[in-house]
Amino acid sequence: DPPTRFLQDEEDFFFLPELPYAHKALEPHIDTLTMEIHHGKHHQGYVNKLNKALKPIDASLLEGYKTFSSIFKHIQKLPTAVRNNAGGHYNHTLFWTFMKPDGGGEPKGPLADAINSTFGSFAEFKIQFAAAAKKRFGSGWVWLVVNDQKLVITSTPNQDNPLMQLDSIKVKGTPILALDVWEHAYYLKNQNRRGDYVKAWWNVVNWTTSADMYNSAISTSGK
Repeated sequence: DPPTRFLQDEEDFFFLPELPYAHKALEPHIDTLTMEIHHGKHHQGYVNKLNKALKPIDASLLEGYKTFSSIFKHIQKLPTAVRNNAGGHYNHTLFWTFMKPDGGGEPKGPLADAINSTFGSFAEFKIQFAAAAKKRFGSGWVWLVVNDQKLVITSTPNQDNPLMQLDSIKVKGTPILALDVWEHAYYLKNQNRRGDYVKAWWNVVNWTTSADMYNSAISTSGK
């Protein structure tokens, strides 16, 4: 199931979710060593720093709940360390679920219809999404989001995401696909060739998860 919350109430801390597949499962498109370091070191680091950053935060600033929805809603009032590490944890947890062994191909059902009607074709969607990935200066993320019942491709710097209530994030919405374009996501295998990484990534996209999140986002935003 798509991740929705990662807080263990009885322990009151965020934790690193296990990958839904083995580190080597995305070979040859995403290499094993990159997955081991990306998940076990980078993602774990965001979790550790998030828990540390949240300790001194007054619960009233988060409406009493240390959840992503509360953090992102009140992000403007929270320290930069919370913003960076909550974003890093949430973004990566989503990212792992948007990939799978023997993935790729094209989406089906309502998501496929929405992509075709919005972008003209799946091929054109891929071109525009890849272009956004290549144009993102420095580190960041590329997203496909549902915004007011419509699909929009957007990108954010660093570990920001379209759920954060920040003026600097011009396109807000519910993510239904995410691509990490930080160099640590691809440098071991592709060095500085971000385009090669994006091209390989299409072969592991989990369109089932993306379609499920699209259906959920449309249903929720339509209420």
